[in-house]
Amino acid sequence: MTTSAPAVDRAAQHGRPVVPSASRWRPLGLDEVRLDGGFWGELQHRNATAMIAHTERWVERMGWAANFDLAAAGTLPEGRRGREFSDSEIYKLLEAMSWEVGRTGDADLDRRLRALASRVAAAQEPDGYISTMFGRPGQGARWSDPEWGHELYCIGHLIQAGVARARTHGDDELVQVAIRAADHVCEVFGPDGRQGVDGHPEIEPALVELYRLTGEHRYLDQARLFVERRGHGVLDDIELGRSYFQDDEPIRESTTLRGHAVRALYLAAGAADLAVEDGDTELLGAVTRQVRSALARRTYLTGGMGAHHEGESFGLDFELPPDRAYAETCAGIGSVMANHRLLLQSGDARHADAVERTLFNVLAASPSAEGTAFFYTNPLQQRVPGEVPDPDVPSPRAAASLRAPWFNVSCCPTNVTRTVASLAAYVASADDDGVQLHQYAAGTVAAIVGGEPVRLRVETGYPHDGRVLVTVEEAPAAWTLTLRVPAWGAGATVDAGDGPRAAEPGYVAVAGPGAGGRVVLDLPVAPRFTVADPRVDAVRGQVAVEAGPLVYALESVDLGEDVALARVDAGVAPEARDGAVTVRARTVAVPEEDWPYADRPAEGAAGEPRAVPLVPYHRWGNRGPSTMRVWLPVV
Repeated sequence: MTTSAPAVDRAAQHGRPVVPSASRWRPLGLDEVRLDGGFWGELQHRNATAMIAHTERWVERMGWAANFDLAAAGTLPEGRRGREFSDSEIYKLLEAMSWEVGRTGDADLDRRLRALASRVAAAQEPDGYISTMFGRPGQGARWSDPEWGHELYCIGHLIQAGVARARTHGDDELVQVAIRAADHVCEVFGPDGRQGVDGHPEIEPALVELYRLTGEHRYLDQARLFVERRGHGVLDDIELGRSYFQDDEPIRESTTLRGHAVRALYLAAGAADLAVEDGDTELLGAVTRQVRSALARRTYLTGGMGAHHEGESFGLDFELPPDRAYAETCAGIGSVMANHRLLLQSGDARHADAVERTLFNVLAASPSAEGTAFFYTNPLQQRVPGEVPDPDVPSPRAAASLRAPWFNVSCCPTNVTRTVASLAAYVASADDDGVQLHQYAAGTVAAIVGGEPVRLRVETGYPHDGRVLVTVEEAPAAWTLTLRVPAWGAGATVDAGDGPRAAEPGYVAVAGPGAGGRVVLDLPVAPRFTVADPRVDAVRGQVAVEAGPLVYALESVDLGEDVALARVDAGVAPEARDGAVTVRARTVAVPEEDWPYADRPAEGAAGEPRAVPLVPYHRWGNRGPSTMRVWLPVV
């Protein structure tokens, strides 16, 4: 049963991508959490000064924005460019712009946002339908290709853009376009309408968030219909199987995430949202079970998800080959979405750990240092040096060997821009007793606790420095500060002014000091070796190096040879030396044979052991073509 609609308080939703009506912890918005320099502040600056503008140029150059002009002029399908889902890239760009304008108040970006939104609005049909791919003479009929057409998927991203605009600016043209499109979806796919779903989940979390924004139950009811219909064979059975669409079994009966990774994670996020609004503990438990199973058995060390290039999909449990990892950037963002929602409900640090791991090692790995090229896939091993892409030519392949300026399918760059612009929303939360810090970034946090303001300044060099200094600038007489200690953080200490004490992995709560007081969390970020579960066959007998939340990689530009020849001495701990992480390693000589199998070792010593520097995985490939590996064979 649907619960009664909450009274909508738009001010309380300001700057928040996700606003559950009930949760253990209340998310804070972009006006309450401000990132100021440091790792994430610098990435947001790169997004604001390079990545968003780069994305704007490319959607114009590819003709994807102009598709809306052609639709408004009534000349489609002639001249339409891009894949069936290219509309969604415009919507994700509009969402990124909305969060960025809300974050900075950039007047020029706001002008560009309004101009682009007006072009979209001009293409909307009188009944609310909007698509540049379907519905006109010479095109497929509306809703005629639920498996591959992406019509609802695109509208889902339009709705999310509208919600972002409403929560950072207020009602305007973009918001109204999104609402009209959502109303049309409810009319077409309601209880007495089409009984289908989209091959690509995305409309589900969008509709729930629109319900939270407006209080209109029709959006929540429609999201419920889409979630409950899926899994009953409503889509065609394709070569990859119905599991590709998560249409092979009802979500309530599933035990883990499967099929196309991005689809599965978007569905998990939407189902979690629905469960919260319905008070449906069974559904929330099912989503939690699936996500935790995938984290334990189907996730790469980097937080990446998706082991198969075929179908961009999850593999079986512990099927995690590093060189064939797909680990799509969009899947990483989907994981952040799903885990953030589950964190707010459960308070379980495992979900915050997953968000952190994925942000540092998937999201941050996608954009180049300049913000003008991106990784779509994120393998943990590169067997051959990549080819430098032409900066003026889109890559035809998702699995580009170096960051590419654009892709023929460019879901990842636009997804990165919208996520980076809203990063502050993942940092902290509040409840009636205090403030919780989930992700560590330099900046300020403000919240209302028990009707009283709390204002904190966070100073840290994290992730390279494990000290997090929280200075209280304003606080009530009694409140609680809760700090996350990552799972790798054994040996952490916290000092709330009465001396350091042990802080075990999970969450540690301290009595919040008054104005001028300080709390210091010290996390052990020294480099360490990591080994995989023995059931991960692909990396048995190998080690990886981590330092704090960062995964490290070996590149041939540092080894001086192909990384396939590297052997690491796991008996000598990795070191942090002069700002670099090094391991003790040597290379081996492998004779060329007519037959690669023998009854004797096929390698011999080729060099003396030496300290070899590693790079944070998120920075690999920035120095040009190289071979690379995260998992290192031991001597």
